[in-house]
Amino acid sequence: MPDDAPATLNSFALDDLAPFKATHGFLPGASQQVRYFHAGRDDIHGLVKFLLSRTQHSLALSMYGYDDDDLNVMVLGLMQNPAIVVTITLDKSQAGGAHERKLLDLDRQKLVAEFNTHFAIGQSEFGHQILHTKGFVIDGILGCEGSVNWSSAGEGTFVSNREVAGGSGFKAQANTLSVFTCPAAIGEFAAVLAHQHQVAVQQMAKSHP
Repeated sequence: MPDDAPATLNSFALDDLAPFKATHGFLPGASQQVRYFHAGRDDIHGLVKFLLSRTQHSLALSMYGYDDDDLNVMVLGLMQNPAIVVTITLDKSQAGGAHERKLLDLDRQKLVAEFNTHFAIGQSEFGHQILHTKGFVIDGILGCEGSVNWSSAGEGTFVSNREVAGGSGFKAQANTLSVFTCPAAIGEFAAVLAHQHQVAVQQMAKSHP
């Protein structure tokens, strides 16, 4: 591959994610279809940026806490690429939080048409509960799911001058994140994300007839 060729998931293997582990490696016998990461120990923020940067065709994202400026910039960039299909589904109550609301308002101002096309904000279809799904599928070949919110607390953040995620001087919620390449699991999760997005779109249409 030429040095200037864009990074993709075409030749991706889960072992490529080893640098984001605190141990810089995985346990012997680790599955070739799923790997686990832990906020507070591993570099969750760097991991998600690495994966998003390799999106070529599609991103289906559902997130409860959408509060990460860096990741939001990457998502907006993907939305502006006509070759990439992007859907983002957010929880209605959480999206009304102070920073989330400010971030999303700025997104609307920058990209009015794109925002209205790609974002849907709603609730669970079951009794108007929160929409708590947290994860995404990239290009239909990689899935990511867990308790991690897109926020400094959810992913982990430095509280002192350090360069390595995890350990002393780093704080994070107790969250986990799984990255998987199992085709059956990806297909099922992608179908759930698509359904929840459509439900949120319908809810928005009813609230703004």
